Amino acid sequence: MLTRLSIRDFAVVAHAALEFGAGMTVISGETGAGKSLLVDALGFLSGARADAGVVRHGAQRAELEAEFDLADAPLARAWLTDAELDEGDTCQLRRTLRADGGSKAWINGRAATIVQLTELARLLVEIHGQHAQQALLVRGQQTDLLDAAARHATLLDAVRNTATRWKQLSEERASLLARGDVADRQQWLQHQLHELQAQPLEPAVLAELDANHRRHAHAASLIAACEAGLTALNGDDALASRVQHLRSGLQREVAHEPRLRDVDALLDSAVIQLDEALALLERIRGDLELDPDALAEIERQLTRVQDLARKHRVPADQLAAHRDALAIELDALADADATLQRLDRAIASAQSDWQHAADALRASRRDCGSTLATAVTLLIAELGMAGGHFDVQLEANAHPIPDPNGSERAEFLVAANPGQPPRPLRKVASGGELSRISLAIEVATQGQDAVPCMIFDEVDAGIGGAVAAAVGAKLRQLGASKQVLCVTHQPQVAAAGHTQYRVSKAAQDGITQSAVLALDSAGRIEEIARMLGGADVSDEARAAAKRLLEQG
Repeated sequence: MLTRLSIRDFAVVAHAALEFGAGMTVISGETGAGKSLLVDALGFLSGARADAGVVRHGAQRAELEAEFDLADAPLARAWLTDAELDEGDTCQLRRTLRADGGSKAWINGRAATIVQLTELARLLVEIHGQHAQQALLVRGQQTDLLDAAARHATLLDAVRNTATRWKQLSEERASLLARGDVADRQQWLQHQLHELQAQPLEPAVLAELDANHRRHAHAASLIAACEAGLTALNGDDALASRVQHLRSGLQREVAHEPRLRDVDALLDSAVIQLDEALALLERIRGDLELDPDALAEIERQLTRVQDLARKHRVPADQLAAHRDALAIELDALADADATLQRLDRAIASAQSDWQHAADALRASRRDCGSTLATAVTLLIAELGMAGGHFDVQLEANAHPIPDPNGSERAEFLVAANPGQPPRPLRKVASGGELSRISLAIEVATQGQDAVPCMIFDEVDAGIGGAVAAAVGAKLRQLGASKQVLCVTHQPQVAAAGHTQYRVSKAAQDGITQSAVLALDSAGRIEEIARMLGGADVSDEARAAAKRLLEQG
């Protein structure tokens, strides 16, 4: 629900801040005062294009801001969450337009693209009266509205689920066929595996092979280093012997300096470590030998590994994983024919299930469409289009593949006058007629579409008297389930509103400016009396205005 609209330097509005509540809000004023500017402002906030001419003369930029309560807008809340732009239970849209034509947009204080602004606004506000801003004119929206009115969510879920299953199976089949001729693929895989399996390729084996290569390649220097170490540890002047001699000298002096006992303990540990180092060094030296043939064999194996890595275009330490993946694919292809037959049966079953679900959905849409056509036809007659006719046409999809939205699309057709052939709603020329037809559809469907705020402009164009009263009554009826904003010049429509704003204009410092005022009960009587009788408001007009408000 729209809760606040702030306008600054937009057209002839210097500044206006409007608060909105539930129900039906009426916006009235003299012709040319700027009533529709409020609708234009919401349209601009909804992503509509606007040229720099709407920036108020003398200002650098126009600024517009709207706040919404998301309690009745679950789709908008979900969109904000997916876009990571959510800020709790409210939403703020803001947009500026500079005098040089540049514009910027924000959602909840964060910069947003016009595409994002448009997508979100369509889930929050629906403007009736201007063709370019009518969501109801989009065929997809008409189908959604018909489905919402029919209340057949279970049927829709069945169609969507079976279509999704059919698509997944078809993609699996296409992936299998994309591998080409199975026999050729199997032969190629077998050849690749044969050469990969001829060489141990596990990462641990390759690491050991690399270590052996380094050991054999540097055998001479390793042997020399080990022998030098053995001489130092086990010769006539061995380190262990020298340490033992040092310990003997220190032990004679322990009685004079007790701390030498700690030094002796450390030296004792050093002797033990030297003995262990000597034993390990002897084992290492025993393993070393100069073996050119062994080195050549290791190098041949390493060369073979590198050749395989280059051929298969993977790092050497990933060759084993690549080999295993090829083996898995070869196993899968072993029953490729059986898999393909299984997929064909599953796809046919999914197609049949979808068709069954789609037929049930189509029957429900047809029944609801017939009921909706009758209800809307009666309503548009009440709204000044006697003899007009409304119909819901279901047009089959061009392609027979399972569609998650069913096998057809809905098209709303209307004949506004007797004797005219029904035409698509989007081709109805009159803005006033279009708004009244949209109102009739919304009332007939009890506002089942998910958009919480409905704005009607030109809904009372070319009507008056009893028809205007009927329009007001239907708008108020719709206001019981939706937030309704209506720009009107008809007193009967204005009297039906729960709340009312008056837009007026005046010259200030030689510049025309519009102002917006929230009306109390007395103010509404004066405004509706003006709408009834003109600029000179009489007591009779006030009495008539009071009666209209009581009736409303």
